[in-house]
Amino acid sequence: MEYVNLGRTGLKVSRICLGCMGFGSDKGGIQANVGEEEARKIIKHALDLGINFFDTANYYSLGECEEILGRALKDYASRDDVVIATKLYYPMHNGANAKGLSRKAIFVEVENSLKRLQTDYIDLYIIHRWDYTTPIEETMEALNDLVRMGKVRYIGASAMYAWQFVKANAVAKEHGWTQFVSMQDMINLIYREEEKEMIPMCQYENIALTPFSPLAHGVFNKPLGSPRIDNCGKLQNEYILEHDQEIIKRVYELSKKYQKSTSQIALAWVLSKSYITAPLVGASKIEYLDEAVDAFNIYLTQEEIEYLEEPYISHIQYGFR
Repeated sequence: MEYVNLGRTGLKVSRICLGCMGFGSDKGGIQANVGEEEARKIIKHALDLGINFFDTANYYSLGECEEILGRALKDYASRDDVVIATKLYYPMHNGANAKGLSRKAIFVEVENSLKRLQTDYIDLYIIHRWDYTTPIEETMEALNDLVRMGKVRYIGASAMYAWQFVKANAVAKEHGWTQFVSMQDMINLIYREEEKEMIPMCQYENIALTPFSPLAHGVFNKPLGSPRIDNCGKLQNEYILEHDQEIIKRVYELSKKYQKSTSQIALAWVLSKSYITAPLVGASKIEYLDEAVDAFNIYLTQEEIEYLEEPYISHIQYGFR
């Protein structure tokens, strides 16, 4: 396994991050379908493969995902050897202050996540979405305080406009507070809107990019013309448009050439981008994790990369902000 710095920090993370969103049950929040027994096997196998970077969120199965990850890492790894990322923003309970990034919400949710993860600190604490109802100064100061208290090591952000990300870090810099060091947004062969502003900005500022959905929620595993439908993938069905079918078709062509799965070709494209730090790879089975790691052995030529990218045209946003 290859390890790289998380953006401009000294923190070393594996080039693949295990996305744990699928671990848990249907108790609420982002629902999952991988029970704890199978999830523990996947987490253990990820560690055996050299993966040290694990991503979750308080909202995934309303905390159950964090609990599963926390128990497994406590049993299978030394805390000093793993990098845990978790997120907050979405409501975990009913109430006027249950959602968002107010100082109150941040301090409540970090304590709850620490308990569920069975750890004294979170390596990378990520705001899941932008909070339009809370001043960004309040959010950034609260996150800075968590770092100063030792409860959080680094902070990151997810799925927002580039101007919002720049504004947040500018506010933090002005006050001498901790700044975001990573951005988690959606990047894959059929959704490349971040190339317009977010990616160039992150490259310029040496911000780590840890994209979610590098396989477009399983689109490349389905027959042409049959996009996957699930709790999260439903957002992407709207942009599986006619011109996207040509991209998917070309992925199938290269999968035959390389004798690899379509998912591996799609992931190999993501890994070919030097600006990508570590894509989030979800795995409901151990063999899917093996496939993802094997994608490192696929070296697409520049001509093949351009061939995959050529049919793409811009998509409008579908609710990820």
